Formats: sequence, structure tokens, C-alpha cells
Amino acid sequence: MRVEGTDYRTVIMEGSTVRMVNQPMLPLRFEFIDLPTHHDTARSISSMIVRGAGAIGAAAGYGMAQVALEAPDGPEFMDYVQAGAETLRQTRPTAQDLFYAVQRVLDAIGGADSVQAARQAAVETAQAMADENAAAGQAIGELGATLIPDGANILTHCNAGWLAFVDWGSALAPVYVAARQGKRVFVFADETRPRGQGALLTAWELQGEGVPHAVIVDNAAGRLMQTGEIDMVIVGADRVAANGDVANKIGTYEKALCAADNDVPFYVTAPTSTLDARSPNGATIPIEERNADEVLHVTGITDAGEWARVRVSHAQAKARNPAFDITPARLIRAIITEKGIHAPHELPLEASR
Repeated sequence: MRVEGTDYRTVIMEGSTVRMVNQPMLPLRFEFIDLPTHHDTARSISSMIVRGAGAIGAAAGYGMAQVALEAPDGPEFMDYVQAGAETLRQTRPTAQDLFYAVQRVLDAIGGADSVQAARQAAVETAQAMADENAAAGQAIGELGATLIPDGANILTHCNAGWLAFVDWGSALAPVYVAARQGKRVFVFADETRPRGQGALLTAWELQGEGVPHAVIVDNAAGRLMQTGEIDMVIVGADRVAANGDVANKIGTYEKALCAADNDVPFYVTAPTSTLDARSPNGATIPIEERNADEVLHVTGITDAGEWARVRVSHAQAKARNPAFDITPARLIRAIITEKGIHAPHELPLEASR
């Protein structure tokens, strides 16, 4: 995607160093951070420097390439590789793309006949996955744009734009393609508490693309559906179970319920790498619970243009912070992958294996 006239990818690898957009600095500052080791890359995933299933998967793939490059020669090579794989797996439990990427690079390493060949296979496989993620985002955009009528008002939740992928994104990709086709589109972006990805990231992306938009509080979407101001909902996914149940950012399930009650089409976008054939339904998907401080504090930009963190509850308050919820397949009109537009019970699961 383009930022101030320059094309970027969200995450890349140069030599043995992973470079990614430092998402917590947006929208105040657009910058890249360098991650020289797989431990640095793992920390970037767990601390949410990189966010979004596709970008997390690409980062994990590159992290595995770093593992292979760092591993010592000889019999200790595979021990180091397996330990590195486990370090990366432990970073975020819900995002299927992460586990897909780690396993795919592991398989490539295991199929090599020498340490040097294993290192080369790891780097090539990680790069191939990043390229595939970017291509999947573009394909999702082109397919999803066929569902967007001219003049549509679209609700999104969390950030599933190019920052959440290597390029293009999932939920925002159809919006970008539709806008570039000349369709008039307007986006309502949920703020997405507690991390504010919609307010901080989605709105920044839409502004850069020149797409008209408004940030709304998470609880406003139902009202806007009741008044006919939202024509469709498009969200991303962190994992899709075999039966079409979807794990996505907390609050997605509530939006799906509101959409169903008001006969508003609810679409999920996800590359096939996000499909999990081994999870029969949403109840089997692990849900990450993050630190309560994310709920009890808000970080934002002051009028002076500086980051500030403030507490929003009393000092002894406790909080719960599940990061994702499950939207049942029955509430989903269709799931859009790079392979096509699918009924939730007709997913191309063979592509995810």
C-alpha cells in the first residue's frame, strides 16, 4: 500500500533482520522497527507491535527463517529449530496464521538434506508465504468488491486493513478495490476497545486512501443498523473453524447479532491460511485473555501531539480482557477467501492443510 507516495509492505525481511511497521506509534508516527533475532520478532508479536492475523503469520514465518539462520551447525541444529518454533507458537494463541506459518517453515526445514539447504528452504518458504498473503489480500479485495454496491455504508470492526496483512488486508481490501473502481463508499469504523485499532489504525488507513469514514464507539453500531445507516458489515478473522464459526476481535459477535436482527449482510474475509480444519467448531478455538491493564487504561494522543496513558477506573478496579469472541456460522452471510465467496459450511478446507 502507499503512504505519502511510497509503496510499503507491513513486514519484510532483509538479510537476517525482520523489519515491520511499528503499529503502536500510529497514527502519531509512521516508522519501521528492526528485529535482528527471532526472539525480537517473537516479542514483537506478543507485544502487538505487529497486529492482524496475516501480518502475524508473515512475521512468524520470517521468525522461523531467523531461527534457521541462527541455529548452530551439526546435531544441535534441529534442537534449536524446534525450540525457536515453540517460542513463536507461544506468542499469540488464537491467530491461526501464526501456527500455519511456523509449521510450514518447519516442514520445509525437515525436507532439506543439509543444514545449508534447510536454511535456504526456510528463507524461501517464509518469503513465499509473505508473497501469498499479499496476493490473497488483493484477491479478497477483488472478490469482495463485487458485493459492495455503489453508495454503500460499510461497518468494520478492529483493523483488518493492509496493516493487518503483508499488503491489502482482508476486510478493508474490498473497500479499497471498490473505491478505486469509482464506487462511492463510506466506512463506519468501530473504535475497537480496548486497544483502539479501529480508531487508531483503520481510520488512519482510510484517510490515506481517501475513503470517507467516521469513527464510532463500539456500542453505536446497533443503533446505526436500526436507523438504516449501515448497509453491510465486513470483518476479518483470526481463525475460522471447519464448520464456519469465526474467531475475531472481541465485539464481533455482538455486531453479527445486531446485523442479523436488522437484516444487514454480515461478511467475513480471511485467506485460506486462516482456516483451521483441525478445529471442528468455534468452541475448540483457544481465546486469548490479555492483561487487565488494557481495559483499565487508555493510551492516546494529547492536544500537544504526545502519547499519554490515563486510568479510566478507580485504583482498586479489576477487569477481564478476552481479546476475541466466536461468531457462529449461522450469523455469517458468506466468508470471502482468495479462492472465492463461500457459504460458511462450504469452506475450501483442503487449502488450509
